[in-house]
Amino acid sequence: MERHGEETHITTNEARGGDTYNIVRWVLAIGLFLAIGALTIIWVTGALVTPR
Repeated sequence: MERHGEETHITTNEARGGDTYNIVRWVLAIGLFLAIGALTIIWVTGALVTPR
């Protein structure tokens, strides 16, 4: 934290109270791919089982 006169300058990490990790992006990406895979499997097996 730096002070210039009456202004206080705070870094991004100090304002957040922590570091920025990309774990949330990884969790969201993995969850998205798992959901797409599960829905694809459900769709394909449903199409194969349904009589014509």
